[in-house]
Amino acid sequence: MSARDIRSAQRPDPDQPLVDIANYVADYSIDSTEAYDTARIMLLDSLATAMLAMKFPECVKHLGPLVPGATLPGGARVPGTSHELDPAQAAFAIGTQIRWLDFNDTWLAAEWGHPSDNLGAILAVADYLSRKAEREGGEPLTVRDVLTWAIKAHEIQGCYALKNSFNRVGQDHVILVRLASTAVITAMLGGSKEQITTAVSHSWIDNGALRTYRHAPNTGPRKSWAAGDACRRAVIHAINAVYRGVVGYPSALSATTWGYYDVAFQGKAFEFERRFGSYVMENVLFKISFPAEFHAQTAVECAMQLHGEVAGRIDQIEKVVIETQEAGRRIIDKTGPLANYADRDHCIQYMVAVPLIFGRLTADDYNDAVAADPRIDALREKMVVGENPQFTRDYLDPDRRYIGNSVQVFFRDGSSTEKVLIDFPIGHRRRRAEGIPVLLNKFEAAMRGHLPASKVKLILQATADPAAPDSMPVQRFMELFTL
Repeated sequence: MSARDIRSAQRPDPDQPLVDIANYVADYSIDSTEAYDTARIMLLDSLATAMLAMKFPECVKHLGPLVPGATLPGGARVPGTSHELDPAQAAFAIGTQIRWLDFNDTWLAAEWGHPSDNLGAILAVADYLSRKAEREGGEPLTVRDVLTWAIKAHEIQGCYALKNSFNRVGQDHVILVRLASTAVITAMLGGSKEQITTAVSHSWIDNGALRTYRHAPNTGPRKSWAAGDACRRAVIHAINAVYRGVVGYPSALSATTWGYYDVAFQGKAFEFERRFGSYVMENVLFKISFPAEFHAQTAVECAMQLHGEVAGRIDQIEKVVIETQEAGRRIIDKTGPLANYADRDHCIQYMVAVPLIFGRLTADDYNDAVAADPRIDALREKMVVGENPQFTRDYLDPDRRYIGNSVQVFFRDGSSTEKVLIDFPIGHRRRRAEGIPVLLNKFEAAMRGHLPASKVKLILQATADPAAPDSMPVQRFMELFTL
C-alpha cells in the first residue's frame, strides 16, 4: 500500500472474509442430514459436559451474575442452576460450563479448538429471545433453529482452523469462538448482512487472547473459562451492531499497519481450504470416554489396553515410549512438576500414566489427591515422547483427520509389551456407530449425577429419540435442565 493510500480517509469495501461470513450466515441453507444428526448428539454431549462440571466448585463460582443481584428474571437460564441472567453473562456461564472439564467436542487442524463452545452464546441468546417472544406473543425459536446456528458456528470456526494457525503467533483458539459466535448471534438477533459484517469487524479488532494460560510455566484455569469469555464478548458485539447501530470497520483485517493481519498475523492474509457448508459438524470429534486433551485421546486408549499387562509391574518399568503427532508433541509433552488440574489435563505423560497405573482416567484424576500418588511422577520420568511423521501426515490429511498415538512399555528385565497403536479415537467420525451409544450413556450419567430424578425422567423421555426435540420451543427445552 502506498503512502497516499495510508493517508487516505476514504473508507474501503469490507474485507472479503467479513463478507463471506455474512453471506454464509444470512443466506446458506443447511441440507445435510448427517450434519443435523451429528448436531443433535453434539447438543446432548455439551449439556452432559456442563452437568459434569457442576461437581467442581471452581466452575460453579463463575456461573452467576457478574455482581451480586444483577439477575434478569425472564432472561437466559444457565443449565443445572436457577440463575436467570442477561444473555451476555449467561453466554459466559454456559460457555464456561461446557468447556470446564475439557470434555466437549474438538476440531484439530492447523488450529485446534472446541466448536461446541459456541453453544454458550447460542443457547443463552436463543433462550432469551424465545422467552421474550413468548411474553410478547411472538414466535419462539426451536431446538432445530439452535442446531442450524450451531452447524454454522462450527463451520466458521472449523474452516478458519483448517489452514490458519493462531497458536503459532501466540494467540488462543478462542479467537475463533468469538468470531463464529459473533456472526451467528448477530443473525439470531435479526441483523442484516451489513450488521453481521460490522459485528465481525469488531470481533477482529479485539485481537486475540494470549495462549500463555495453556502452557508451562503459566498453565492455569483461565483456559476453562476463556471460551465463556469469548461467548460473552460475541453477544456484546452482536447487540451493539443490531440494537445500537455501532459503526463497522471494513478493513479491520487488511488495513496497513493497523489491521489484524499486520498487527497479529505476521502480515499474512487468511487461507481457506474450502467454502463454508456443513463439513465441520459432519467431521467433528467427540470426547466420549476420557476428559483428556484431544491430541492424547488415542494415547489414553492405548494405555487402557496395556493396563492389565503392566499394572502389577509398575515398579519394574524401565521406560515408556509414546509416539504422537507434531501438534501433540508441541503442546502436551511436559516434564517436571505439574502445578494444578489445568497443567495435568494438558500433559500427555500424565494422561498415559494414570490409566497405566489405575485403569481409568476421569476428571477427578487431575485433582491434587490423585496427583499426589508418587507412582505417577515416577512413571512420567521414564517416558519418552516423540513425533511419528505418519501420525502427523494423517492428522493433516482432510480425508482422514486422524489423531494417532502409540504406547509401548519396556521393563528392566529386557521384556516389553507390544506397541499398541490407535489411529483415531472412539469420538471420530469413522467410529460414530460405536461411539454414539457410549456418548448417550455419558449424557444419562451426567444428568443423573446432578439433576433431580424427576427432571432426569423428563429429559430422558424428551431425548429418547435425539430428533424428537427438534420442534420443541427453546424455552421449553432449556426448562428441562434448570433447577
